[in-house]
Amino acid sequence: MVSPYFATLHHHYHAFLLPHATPIPLLFVPRLRKIRTVSVPKMLPLRAAARVPDVTALQGALVDLLRASPPTWGSAVASNLLIFVLGSPLLVTGLTGSGIAAAFLLGTLTWRAFGPSGFLLVATYFVIGTGVTKLKIKQKEAMGVAEKRRGRRGPGSVIGSSAAGCVCALLSIYGAGGVAFLRLWQLGFVASFCTKLSDTVSSEIGKAYGKTTRLRRFSGLRGPAVWAQSTRWFTVCERDRA
Repeated sequence: MVSPYFATLHHHYHAFLLPHATPIPLLFVPRLRKIRTVSVPKMLPLRAAARVPDVTALQGALVDLLRASPPTWGSAVASNLLIFVLGSPLLVTGLTGSGIAAAFLLGTLTWRAFGPSGFLLVATYFVIGTGVTKLKIKQKEAMGVAEKRRGRRGPGSVIGSSAAGCVCALLSIYGAGGVAFLRLWQLGFVASFCTKLSDTVSSEIGKAYGKTTRLRRFSGLRGPAVWAQSTRWFTVCERDRA
């Protein structure tokens, strides 16, 4: 039997001491603050950020364009632009500014129709023609037989020299007459520039080295000769040594 004293003490312990007792923590855990995260934008690659073009890819695309077969208008323009930039020192010696523009159109048309081989023919005509025109230019000027502007030809000369060839080039581009006529247009193109070149070389060399001028006339021409000259009279002016 429990004594009244212990019963009273037990009652006061539970009623008063336990509710006011401070519990002792077994382990001290510090309170951590919540860390706020900040989103960082993705860093673009240096090449993409600076938008630096890929030089190798551009070179490959340019080479593919120049080597396009069959030639396209794009490849014709790009090829002529590159050649005219590289050959500008030679062009300005033989052509005026407007003459260069006309020659660029001629070169583009030629490349589109006949490719690099056709362009090479026109370039050969220009180089040889310019060379013989500049031959003894001072002597020609003193005689009054030199080309104007010290031999620099304008658009009229370019168009006049290439008119027949341009017609053949256009007929070839648009396939006039079908496949059977393609060789004919090529032949006409080559023949037109060879004829013009022979005329330029003979006249310029004759003016530079000739002593006596002779005028010969041939009558009674028929057929292509009459059509080419638009007259029954075919005139040849030549200069030879006395």
